[in-house]
Parts: sequence; structure tokens; C-alpha cells
Amino acid sequence: MKSLWSDRDAEKFPGDLGLRIYTSQLLGRDPSLVLHGGGNTSVKMREQNLVGETEDILYVKGSGWDLETIAEPGFAPVRMPHLLKLAQLSALSDAQMVNELKTQVTRANAPVPSVEAILHAILPYKYVDHTHADAVIAVTNTAEGLQRIRDIYGDDVVVIPYVMPGFDLARLCAQKFASEKSDRTIGMVLMNHGIFSFGQTARESYERMISLVDRAEQYLQERRAWQIERSPDVPTQTNLRHTLAQLRYDVSQVAGFPVILTRHGDRASLDFVQRDDLEQISQQGPATPDHVIRTKRLPLIGRDVNAYAAAYKEYFAEHAATGKASVTMLDPAPRVLLDRELGMCAISRTAKDAKIVADIYQHTMEIIQRSTELGGYQALPASDIFAVEYWELEQAKLKKGGSHPEFTGEVVLITGAASGIGKACVASFLQRGAAVVGLDINPAIQTLHDRPDFRGIACDIADEDAIVATLEQAVQAFGGLDMLVLNAGIFPSGCRIDSLNTSTWQKVMRVNLDANLILLRECHPFLKLAPNGGRVVIIGSKNVPAPGPGAAAYSASKAALTQLMRVAALEWGSDRIRINSLHPNAVFDTGIWTDEVLRNRASHYGLSVEAYKTNNLLKVEVTSDRVAELAAEMCGSLFACTTAAQVPVDGGNERVV
Repeated sequence: MKSLWSDRDAEKFPGDLGLRIYTSQLLGRDPSLVLHGGGNTSVKMREQNLVGETEDILYVKGSGWDLETIAEPGFAPVRMPHLLKLAQLSALSDAQMVNELKTQVTRANAPVPSVEAILHAILPYKYVDHTHADAVIAVTNTAEGLQRIRDIYGDDVVVIPYVMPGFDLARLCAQKFASEKSDRTIGMVLMNHGIFSFGQTARESYERMISLVDRAEQYLQERRAWQIERSPDVPTQTNLRHTLAQLRYDVSQVAGFPVILTRHGDRASLDFVQRDDLEQISQQGPATPDHVIRTKRLPLIGRDVNAYAAAYKEYFAEHAATGKASVTMLDPAPRVLLDRELGMCAISRTAKDAKIVADIYQHTMEIIQRSTELGGYQALPASDIFAVEYWELEQAKLKKGGSHPEFTGEVVLITGAASGIGKACVASFLQRGAAVVGLDINPAIQTLHDRPDFRGIACDIADEDAIVATLEQAVQAFGGLDMLVLNAGIFPSGCRIDSLNTSTWQKVMRVNLDANLILLRECHPFLKLAPNGGRVVIIGSKNVPAPGPGAAAYSASKAALTQLMRVAALEWGSDRIRINSLHPNAVFDTGIWTDEVLRNRASHYGLSVEAYKTNNLLKVEVTSDRVAELAAEMCGSLFACTTAAQVPVDGGNERVV
């Protein structure tokens, strides 16, 4: 492991807090040190308050902030004298501790200080860094982990036996650090938890962390326990979409709400799940207790979700009975699934959280294999894991609850998603919490959004093989499909029937009708497995009830699609799938309506551009956003009792009315 410190970059972060931000971001860049909000950093400073008094302040990372992107607002300024007084108490509950931390911040809008704030305060160094370095955890999580850590570091670190994060850990660290530190001490190892480094400057503390972790990596390398051998080839896994969709449905039923399930069939995941000793090494517990809230205590091996749920309930009953306070059981569904064919599947309520689960378990697999090579992986006892999973602070969050966007845990596929109504639909469904798969023939769809809950796929929907391949990608990305918005279509140049050639007619039918038949047919098995019931919205046209001259192919294709929708509503109602259509008209904020085209069309009707855009009964402009909002609403609870409806979105058209 190498230091990333740069004098030139450091100059951009003036002051003690600025350098604290800089080195925190350096640590956060390396996922082998910290993952998704893990780790912690602090700096002790002297500041003058509004009444002229000088105060000792601990700036410590606030809850909810990630070291990789942390900025000044992410640090909570806490009064040091009170923290040191708290450290002298004989007992302090976690709830009391958090309350005390909140009352001692000097900025009203500061985040809640880390639960390790007292621990950072009692360490007599200006800068303190804390990570969950993979290499250190791989060493500590072995039967002889304590002796191995002493062999690696000697007197350079103080070693602390595992204690759950919070007040008891801070008090134990204060006692052992005071009695065991030497002139050589530059760090502290918390068994099965992580490693601390300290220094009087940001650079010193940071580079000590890098040096300490590098020593653990070197130790593993010397014992041939660092480099993990990989199989040479990654098999192409296709035709898994129906298996994954059924699996996602089963998990959702056990969880009690829709989940996102992401498949990871990379070489590292497949090698791990195909190990002969998988049932032994994967069933001992997470690499660190910090990860249990995201991943649960154990992964599911295979696909028997109900058996896993039953075992989880037994685990809960056994350990909850030994506690002093009542706790509420979390849902018994797995968060990680290991399967020889599927690889590793990460499961959570949102795509963002599923990505975090996947990232954590990918590092867990590496730690487990390195520990195994070093002498045998050994996690904490189940009782310690349970204490973290059902920590009173986490239980308080559970009881407090909180609302989720309506489509949380659900997946929608939208065609023609790179522009116009389709692009607006993507934004609307994302805002409502859905994971979105956007299809478009335009490759720009692939970079429309850079976020875990969006997958843009370039696809010609007139190509049946491409549709099937796309659905495979979509289901492997999110686990299934709950909603479908059929928006893609083409509108050829105006042409009267007596001049309409066969190729134009067939092309329009192939895109506007045939492709949608294929999509409906191929998506039906997934919509049938939607935990909340499947929903389909078809973007039709005003031309269905009121066709215009010169638009025979377009009007006929949209009318046929509408009739297809009506038949599907008849056939799929018993499958809990509802299907409705919208008929927009005069939606001008799309790519085909350039300023020049608008001026020409308005002039043709003797209208100004503004009058042309609002040429309807309500005198309103129909925009892509308004159509998209209604499309999303039709997939929501408000339309739960509606199927086969045709709703105009045209501001009122005399020919339709």
C-alpha cells in the first residue's frame, strides 16, 4: 500500500481542518480501507466562540458522511472538555451518549457526531484516523489473530480485544492505552473491528495508517495469503432472467416488501461460490460487525429463501431472549445469496443499498479467503453479531421509521427513454423511488444518468433478439420487472394512402406495433411476478380517437396497439397485471420539434408559436413532463382499480371531445 499524499494537492486544503478533509478523502479513495461511510477521522482544534472564550473542539466525522467525499459540513464540532468528562463515567447507555454528543456540538446544523467521538477525544493526538482495512481484518479474523497482530506490530500498536462500538469501547481503550502505550506507539488495533493511527499532523497520521496497513499486507504476502488465485475464464451466463425473477419474488414475499436483487457473476464471485468449503467458510459471520446491518449475519447458500427465513427467526428468538430490552425483529429475508450458477446476489430495498451490500460482500469474500489461507477464518460469536444487528441505536431508527417513495424496491422498463416523453418518464419514476431500465436506439441512453438505480441500454426494439438480450441484462441488474412504459415509436413524414408505399407501412408497424407485442409477451412472466402486481402504460396518441389525413400508418399502428392493450387487459387481469394507455397530443418539447419546425407549422395555421403550442380547449401547453407524471401516476396506488383505460393528455381537443 502506498501513500497518496501530494504537497501540491494538500495546498488546496488550508488550515488544520482543511488538511483533515484532504487526508480523509485520501483514505476514502481506497475501498480496501473504508467502504460506504465506514471508517472515521478527527482533528482537535482550539477556537474562539462568540463571547471571546477559547474552546477545545473535536472535529469528528458526522454520521451519514462518506470519507471519500467528505467536506467541512461533514465534520461535527464537539466540545472536548465534556467528552473527556463523559469518558470518566462508570456507565453510559448508547442512547444517553448520543444525546450528550448532540448537546455539545457548536453548530446547530452539524451532523450527529460519530458514536466513536469519545474514543477519538481520549487519544492524546491532534489527528486520529480509523479504518476497517481488509488486510488487518484478514489477520485478526483467524484463530491466532491476536498473536499474529503482535508479531506484525510489536509495541508500535496497542491491541484492544473486541468490544462493541460505543461508550464501553471508549472506556476500555482509555484504560488500556494509558497502561500499554510506549514511546514507539503510533496506532491501535481493535480486534475484529479495525485499526487506528495518530499523529500531530494530518500527513503523519495518514502516512502512519498507510504504513501500518502495508505491514499487514506484507505479512499476508509473505505467507502466500494475499494474492487470491482466479480461474482464467469467466463463463457467459445467459438465460437466468426467469430464475432471478422468481428468486426476487420469493425474497420479496419473505421480506414483506419489494426488493432489488442484483446479480454479480464476475470471476471473483463465481470462484468463491464454487469453492468446496463454501458452506463452512461463508457461514461463520461477517468480516466486521460494522457490516452486519447491511448484509445480515449470514448469506443464503442456494435458493431456499423460506428455510433461510425460518433459521433467521430461530437465531433472533435465541439471542433476543438473552437481552435486557425488547427488540423488534428485522425482516428475515437474506441480503446476500451465494449460488454456484448465479454467483453472488445482493439484495436490498433500493438499488443504492444493494450496491453497498455487493461492495461489502465482495470485500468480505476476499477477507474470508485470505484468512482461510492464513490458518482459518474465524468471525465473532453470533451473540456479538446479534448485539450489533439489534443495537439500541439501530432499533431507535427502526421504531422511528420513515416513509419511502411509492415505487421503492420496484423496477420499471421504459422504451424510447433517451429523449422527449421517455426521458421525462425516466426522471419521474426515479423520483418516485423506482429502479429504471431505459431503452433507446440512441447510444446516449447509456450515459443519461450515472447512478445505481438506472441502467441505460442501447437497443433497437424492432430486433426481437435484441429485446430478449436486453431483458436478460435488465433482470440481472435489478432482479425483475414491475412496470413497463411502452413509449418508443416513429412518426413518418405525412403521406396520403394513395402514395403510401409498403416499406414505410411495414417499418411503422414493425416499430410501433410488432415490437410492442414482443415486449408485452416477453415481459409478461416478470410482470406476473411483480410483488405489488404488474403495471403497463402505453403511450398512444390523439390519432387513435381522432386520426388525421396523411398519417395512415402512424394512426393505424397506434390504434392497433390500443386494441392490443385492451385484449391484454382482458387476459392479464387474473395475473394481477393492469394495463392502461395515454393519448397525448401536441407535445412540442421533443427532438423533432425544432424552433424552425414550430415556426413553420404555426405559420401554416396562421398562429403565433405560443398560440400554436396552446391550441386546445384549456389553452395549456402539453409537455413531456406532464405526460410522464401521469404515466407514473397510472402505475401508482391511485389507479389500483383501473385497467384498460384510455386517458387523453391534450388540453382538450374538439375532435376527441
